[in-house]
Amino acid sequence: MLFTQYYLDCLSQASYLIADDTTGRAVLVDPRRDIEEYLADTQARGLRIEGVINTHFHADFLAGHLEVAAATGAWIGYGQRAETEYPIRKLTDGERISLGDVTLQIMETPGHTPESISVLVYEHADDSVPYGVLTGDALFIGDVGRPDLLASLGVTADELGSMLFDSVHHKLMNLPDEVRVFPAHGAGSACGKNLSTERQSTIGEQRRTNYACAPMSEEQFVTLVTGGQPAAPGYFAFDAVLNRKARDLFDHARPARPLGPAEFLAARAAGAVVVDTRDPHEYATGHVHGAINIPADGRFAETAGSVVAPDQTILVVAEQDREEEIVVRLARIGFDHVAGYLRDPEHAFLEMVAELTRASRVTATDLSEALARTEAPRVLDVRNAGERDQGAIDGSLHIPLAELPRRLDEVPDDRPIVVHCAGGYRSSVAASLLRQAGRTDVSDLLGGYGAWQTLRQPTPAA
Repeated sequence: MLFTQYYLDCLSQASYLIADDTTGRAVLVDPRRDIEEYLADTQARGLRIEGVINTHFHADFLAGHLEVAAATGAWIGYGQRAETEYPIRKLTDGERISLGDVTLQIMETPGHTPESISVLVYEHADDSVPYGVLTGDALFIGDVGRPDLLASLGVTADELGSMLFDSVHHKLMNLPDEVRVFPAHGAGSACGKNLSTERQSTIGEQRRTNYACAPMSEEQFVTLVTGGQPAAPGYFAFDAVLNRKARDLFDHARPARPLGPAEFLAARAAGAVVVDTRDPHEYATGHVHGAINIPADGRFAETAGSVVAPDQTILVVAEQDREEEIVVRLARIGFDHVAGYLRDPEHAFLEMVAELTRASRVTATDLSEALARTEAPRVLDVRNAGERDQGAIDGSLHIPLAELPRRLDEVPDDRPIVVHCAGGYRSSVAASLLRQAGRTDVSDLLGGYGAWQTLRQPTPAA
């Protein structure tokens, strides 16, 4: 058996290649849209991709099933409750897929979505215990997938919660302890609230350590797994629907278009949104008016999908030679409307001085002093609810970043605004979004709440 996990850090997303090296037959599970790595690996190993399985309709990325099928002729498999615009193989509970001696078996595990499945992997067809189980978003390391209403049309949260309880406690937890667990996501994903940084585990380990796998009633389970979940990024509903559709294929060979200053500014004037992917400090030093700062070195695609609409035309500002990377990362969430990127930003900015502005950033000390004044600034906390439960700045307004685009009117404009998150990444994004919306006196907190906590801690006695 050949078994490979491909892990994409910026989306905390895992896909899998399973093959029988004696027959060369292979199946991909939950592939991303840029499929070149899969094709190169299978070609190098002399494998044929015969099928591509999606464990469910993904909401956090655009799956690569159509690209794989077009490149290899593979069939596309989903759980039997799935309905799509393109031909699929409906996989039923208990169905076995032979790749030779290596065998896959389908286990219906609804709850995250109604059509969710897990895939049992047997190294040998007659093995009594599976090598592992690909759990999709039903079971994570340290968590379970939250009931996903955005990807589950016509089903209530309670109905999904009940399904998930049965899938986790009566199906997955009935597997032997030694079965390895391979989930579709890891720490950082908005698909759950307590995901581990580990990329594999065992059923036994999850039985012992996963809060959602401990013995409890169905009612307790539903209450536990639905509470404290992070706000879902705005693009989730878009991707959940698009993964059902016969959409356009991603063409990795088509390069992004370089634009000179005049073309770039003309496209902005025509309504394109400027996404500046540089470090927050570089962005603050000088950027194009109205640009949203979404740093590339972070959860770029997920963040972009939270603050940019899927139908918006995008102009990219990026460090030299990172432009193609940015276009690919946007394509992974289905954001294909990239008009181009600013060629050689450092030199281009010299020709665009009149179109540039700076951004204000303040230290924790600056903020502490400002809050002591009569006309104190408004503090906006853009962390998720679970983070805020661990502590907050007194009097701060709380709007998670994923909710900010639709709640901008809730941010008062009667005094200066200071935005903070945990460490300074999301706050730069949020502050730039507020400026784009017309707020003129906006700063973000350097070091985020972590810096604020450090400042407020008493100094130990000598």
